[in-house]
Amino acid sequence: MKIKKLWPSVLLLAALNVQGADLLKPFVLASRGAGTVAEKAEQAKAALSAAEFTVVGNYSPYADAQILIVTSDELKKNAAASEHGGFGAGQRIAVTKVKDEVQVSYTQPLYMANVYRMKGDLSGTAKALEAALGKLEDYGAKGMSAAQARKYHYTIGMEYFDEPSELADFGSYEEALKAVEAGLSTNKSGVSKVYRIDLPGKQESVFGVAMKGSGDSKAMDDRFLMSEIDFREIRSTAHLPYEILVSAGKVYALYARFRIAINFPDLSMMGANSFMNIMAAPEAIRSALQKAVQK
Repeated sequence: MKIKKLWPSVLLLAALNVQGADLLKPFVLASRGAGTVAEKAEQAKAALSAAEFTVVGNYSPYADAQILIVTSDELKKNAAASEHGGFGAGQRIAVTKVKDEVQVSYTQPLYMANVYRMKGDLSGTAKALEAALGKLEDYGAKGMSAAQARKYHYTIGMEYFDEPSELADFGSYEEALKAVEAGLSTNKSGVSKVYRIDLPGKQESVFGVAMKGSGDSKAMDDRFLMSEIDFREIRSTAHLPYEILVSAGKVYALYARFRIAINFPDLSMMGANSFMNIMAAPEAIRSALQKAVQK
C-alpha cells in the first residue's frame, strides 16, 4: 500500500522534471575555469571554424570580455525563410573573465529560434555549438516554453518581436545598405559596425553594432548598460552586440524593451540592478541607431 501511495508523487515529480528540461533559457555556459580571455577566445575561434562556423565579427565591449559572432549555412538559410529572420542569422559566443575564472558562453539557438519566431528550431546549430565548445548548463532565466517564447514580451504595454522600431525608409535595398554602411563607418552617434551578414536569396542583411556614449548619451552605452544589469555570478556578456536589420528598403531595430528583456527576462522592474536603473536606455538606443542610419 505504501508503495502504491507513492506512485502519484513519483509520476508528478517525473513530469515536472521533463517539463523543466523543456524550458528554454537565453544562454549556454560552455566552460569555466583558469586561463586568459585571449587564450580562450583563440581556442573557441579554432573550434568554431573546425565546426564549419564562419566568424564574422569580434567585439570587446570592455576589459576582460571578448565576443565572437558566427554564422553558418543553416543559420542563414533558416533566417532567409523567416520574417525578419536576419535578427537570428548569427550566434554570439562570449569569453569573460569573472574574478579568477574565465567563462565561455553562447546564445542558446533553441531559445533564439523561438523568441525570434523562426521557422526552423536551430537544433542542428545547438548540437554543433555544443560539440565545438561544450555545455555545462543553460542559464539566464527561470526558463519558458517554446510557446511562451514565441509570444514573449516583458509585461503589459511592452513591445513584442513583431513590433520593431523602423529607423529609416529608403528607395531600395541597395540604397539602404549604402546608408547604413556609411553611417556606421563614421561612428555617427556613437554607433559603429561590428559585423554584417547577408541572407541568401533575400534582400535582407543584419548588422551588429557597438554602442559607446557618455554624458547625456550614457544610457545607450554598452558598458554602462551591462554594468547595471549583468551582475550575476555567471555573466551574460553574449547579450551584445545589438543589431540593425536592413530588409528591402527599410531599416529596423528591435526595441530595447524587447531586445534587452529577451536576454534578461527575470530582471526586476525596480530595485538594485533593475530595469528602473536603465529606464532611459530604450529610447536612447533607438535614437542613437536612428541617427546612425539616416542620410
